[in-house]
Amino acid sequence: MTDINSAKSKIEKTGFLDIDIDPAIDLFAGIELLKKEKNAIILAHYYQEPDIQDVADFIGDSLGLAQQAEKTNADMIVFAGVHFMAETAKILNPSKKVLLPDLNAGCSLSDSAPPALFKLFKDKHPDHKVITYINCSAGIKALSDIICTSSNAQKIVESLPADQPIIFAPDKNLGAYINKQTGRNMVLWNGACMVHEIFSLEKITKLKIRHPEAKVIAHPECEDAVLNIADFIGSTTGLLNFSKNDPATSFIVATETGILHQMHKQSPDKTFIPAPPNNNCACNDCPHMKLNTLEKLYLCLKYEMPEIMMDEELRLAAKKPIDEMMRISALYNL
Repeated sequence: MTDINSAKSKIEKTGFLDIDIDPAIDLFAGIELLKKEKNAIILAHYYQEPDIQDVADFIGDSLGLAQQAEKTNADMIVFAGVHFMAETAKILNPSKKVLLPDLNAGCSLSDSAPPALFKLFKDKHPDHKVITYINCSAGIKALSDIICTSSNAQKIVESLPADQPIIFAPDKNLGAYINKQTGRNMVLWNGACMVHEIFSLEKITKLKIRHPEAKVIAHPECEDAVLNIADFIGSTTGLLNFSKNDPATSFIVATETGILHQMHKQSPDKTFIPAPPNNNCACNDCPHMKLNTLEKLYLCLKYEMPEIMMDEELRLAAKKPIDEMMRISALYNL
């Protein structure tokens, strides 16, 4: 039996509970039992492995997960995603215990915007409003005026007067796409997602030649060259809904491969082809998202750690722009 001090020591060394599990344990049944015992909810991003998606109470993109985190009545939130997502849940639920199965589950996009450097950048543009993509740390959120997600970014930008100067951070590709859609000239922070920047235009074009009936669907975090050949551009949820409702039966999907699990479940008779990266590795799998496993999720629930902790002053500062996003989202029914 692992005691609490031993468990904490393991987390300090590894970032997760590195404990052997009896192979005879039914993890699915064990997780369901622990959820009931602890009044816990599991929120999972679409990019999680299929087993985690199947055991989650709610699966969604960043906006959907934030909305679920805000309204849950659970005493404990287990966030099967990456660190900034669990932080967002804690920002919205200070009295609840928020857990992340592996503290190492970071985000290349979030890491591309260190708060100290961003503060210097912001200070150079004192008349600009700061709209920040939710894929960022609490420190960056605290420096922002409004948070957005890929599904509501355009409406958030358009909610401000046309003559209002804007800084958009941290994703330059999403920012450039929104500039193109709105005719704005937002100042862009030079950040990007390692998964969405790695797609190969040449390989996607060759795939399209081999599968001329397939529609290319892409997340707006992709580079402009990929977006230019896409038949549809949208958030993760937007891509899922499009693939379900569009009459096409074959799709080349330019986003993280975890979403294909839900696409197959919702449209079992359709074909989904992951857009290939520009090298031979599986770089269209997010290595941070895939750090979470069913075993870590079980241990996280059992021992109620690793837990997300946050300074109250930082939490309150980070919550203001999230509240503003929620207000605008409600206004436009996003």
